[in-house]
Amino acid sequence: MKDVVKTTCPYCGVGCGVEVTRLEDGQLKVAGDKAHPANLGRLCSKGSALSETLDLDGRLLHPVINGRQVDWNTALETVADRFKAVIDQYGPEAVAFYVSGQLLTEDYYVANKLMKGFIGSANIDTNSRLCMSSAVAGHTRAFGADAVPCSYEDLERAQLLVITGSNTAWCHPVVYQRIALAKKNNPDLKIVLIDPRKTATAGIADLHLPIKPGSDPLLFNGLLAYLAEQDEINKAFIARATNDFDDALVAARRVAGSLAVVAEGCGLSLSQLEEFYRLFSRTERVVTLFSQGINQSSYGTDKVNAIINCHLATGRIGRPGMGPFSITGQPNAMGGREVGGLATQLAAHMHLHDDAHRALVQRFWSSPVIADKPGYKAVDLFRAMEQGKVKAVWIMATNPAVSLPDANQVRQALANCELVVVSDCVARTDTSQYADILLPAQGWGEKDGTVTNSERCISHQRAFLESAGEAKPDWWIVCEVAKRLGFKESFDYPDVASIFREHARLSGEDNNGSRDFDISGLAELSDDEYENLVPVQWPVKVAGQGTERLFTDEKFYTPNGKANFIAVGKCRPVNAPDKDYPLVLNSGRVRDHWHTMTRTAKSARLSSHILEPFAEIHSNDAVTYGINDQSLVTLSTQWGVAIVRARVTVDQQAGSVFSPIHWNEQYSSLKTIDALINPEVDALSGQPEFKHTPVSIAPYKPQWHGFVLSRRKITPELASYWSMAKGNGYWRYEVAGDVAPEDWAVRARTVLCADQSGVEWIEYKDAADGRYRAARLVNGQLESCWFIGPEYTLPPRDWLVSLFAEQTLDDRQRQSILLGKPMDKSKDQGETVCACFSVGINTIRAAIEEKGLTTVEQIGQCLKAGTNCGSCVPELTRLLEEAEQPAMTG
Repeated sequence: MKDVVKTTCPYCGVGCGVEVTRLEDGQLKVAGDKAHPANLGRLCSKGSALSETLDLDGRLLHPVINGRQVDWNTALETVADRFKAVIDQYGPEAVAFYVSGQLLTEDYYVANKLMKGFIGSANIDTNSRLCMSSAVAGHTRAFGADAVPCSYEDLERAQLLVITGSNTAWCHPVVYQRIALAKKNNPDLKIVLIDPRKTATAGIADLHLPIKPGSDPLLFNGLLAYLAEQDEINKAFIARATNDFDDALVAARRVAGSLAVVAEGCGLSLSQLEEFYRLFSRTERVVTLFSQGINQSSYGTDKVNAIINCHLATGRIGRPGMGPFSITGQPNAMGGREVGGLATQLAAHMHLHDDAHRALVQRFWSSPVIADKPGYKAVDLFRAMEQGKVKAVWIMATNPAVSLPDANQVRQALANCELVVVSDCVARTDTSQYADILLPAQGWGEKDGTVTNSERCISHQRAFLESAGEAKPDWWIVCEVAKRLGFKESFDYPDVASIFREHARLSGEDNNGSRDFDISGLAELSDDEYENLVPVQWPVKVAGQGTERLFTDEKFYTPNGKANFIAVGKCRPVNAPDKDYPLVLNSGRVRDHWHTMTRTAKSARLSSHILEPFAEIHSNDAVTYGINDQSLVTLSTQWGVAIVRARVTVDQQAGSVFSPIHWNEQYSSLKTIDALINPEVDALSGQPEFKHTPVSIAPYKPQWHGFVLSRRKITPELASYWSMAKGNGYWRYEVAGDVAPEDWAVRARTVLCADQSGVEWIEYKDAADGRYRAARLVNGQLESCWFIGPEYTLPPRDWLVSLFAEQTLDDRQRQSILLGKPMDKSKDQGETVCACFSVGINTIRAAIEEKGLTTVEQIGQCLKAGTNCGSCVPELTRLLEEAEQPAMTG
């Protein structure tokens, strides 16, 4: 590889540039690319830890059919023959692809081309359906195209930033850092956070509106009515550039009624509501940044349009520092939209229902057929699979057995399906266990192609590693199957650059400004120019000339060139809480993990921040349901049951429960929280309702609780609850069970004693009280420890895990080990806050108290915490605020 390779981060839709350097010892150093416009050198905790996720442990290295390793030709022939047999017998609607925002644009392009233009079905959908399809539908209704008008620079040029449905600090940390710096440089910048939860993002907000879950349309309908009543609308813009304002206003007034009605319906005080409405109405440069809390709803499209309506009414779109800004979840969700990766789209932002568009694409591809109706959207696809309508599915770079709602139904569908093909870089996932055929795909670091981030910026993701084993590019795998299906001439690409050029040519075909997506200026790139492509925002009609923001000319992609107001009526969740399920379950992300953890769980430092699946509940609800902080609880919905750890906090809204999406059966007894999630979808977008599932919560009281720290992986056979996390040189297990062995000492020695040479045991047990503690030392070094008790209140683990870094334990450490804490309390740093530098909460609190630290910058100077990726800055801020409380109340 070159000394330094510029590539892109494979995590969220921010699309950060990354520089990878090979050091003299062969190790890889990952750093932010200071020249990349998305991040300007910044990386979050996940991006900073990318070099820790590149080992081959758990990689899928060879093609596999029914558990047997085969060569590539056998695998490809089998996939093609079996797909062809299903198509010949049942027709093209009986097969499907389910793809991912983890694919590169070129991978996406050929998969979509094969399914829609050569198989002749639109049964290709993507996990992006789960995160941004409501934004797609909302944009298309309002603008006539799936066009995101803003750039990241607009966040820095705004006077008011409204963040809604997004915990930006954790889910898009680099964007959050840009916002934080903008506010530091411009104290007049106002930030409003709209979120039922008081998340880490609230730390930067001037106003936090903890609205009732699902009340967003009421809030923004009320805002539209308020803008009209206060005469704060842009009448000239409305007249010359929009359609149907009156209809939207009538609907808004009907829904909103009065400020008092809106305040009550949203669970806000009248003063909170009026402050927000005044800020929005009297501030010219306003950006509304929205994400999954808006999109992931059974009426997510209406939420999106309610936001856009307010920007159209004020004319705050197409100019610097203003506009509605959808920020996507995945690194190439936008690229998938460009090539028509959704079952409701055609390539190059063309419309599947448009006869002229279908004819254009078929002519361009010289394809024998073209899909003429939408295919199955994600949730419907797996329902059709369970019903036997879809008999063969090819899943690429995603894990639907974990990520889809009503996940138990998804697993049943996969089990019932006649043929399941999975392309992945990971050998064992919750989905791959259902695969008849496994195809080894390249992982990040091995892949070459392009991605597009949330601000429409196309970047080159470059390879810096050789392919592991027999892994191949996704585009190559798809094309080889297509050739074996009889379409060799149309899929005989010599390299990835040739696919990109075709994609670019199609975007400009008969376009002439009629479609928003146009990168025809890149259609004639040479191989060297493609290799050296620098980040550029589309449209790109002339090479080297991108487009910072859309609609600067007030021209939209509707039939008459005007933007559409959408009348948004009353929106209510399809399933409301009741006596059996009285609370609302909201699912989402944590700071240091990504999707289903196949990558981030390989990093010890990313696993150190939050170790277990959990349920966050308000302290009042904890009292009502008899729940203690850090105890285990059972969550139950109509669709499933889960046991997780309780986190009691006033930052959660009373009546609501939050639980993260990441854990799965590879890392916990919780197969997936999505097994509990309401599978209801938005009628227009098909996006599932991840934010509003009626749920009940109750204490879970097992016979025993415990934890195990071990240098070797173990099998927690007796545990009805368990979770596993990687540490530096050890594995950490949290466990609990309904049945205990007759003798814990015998059990521990059976599980942990693979080798008796040089072994020393330190043990304590009280059989009557059900307590057992043991440490196993090998040649003086701690190899494992096992703590069991009748209650969940076991010793902290943080000091114990630090002993795994010691070559030998001294006498004081040996004497303390079964206590679970050091004799010298200063050595216990506590749970990790800063993942980049492994700085614990006790260390930070002590430094604040002993050295009188009052700012995050001072903490950074003292401990380095917060000085790298900045993802922990909101938590550092909170610790500073906590330290001030006694002085304020004393």
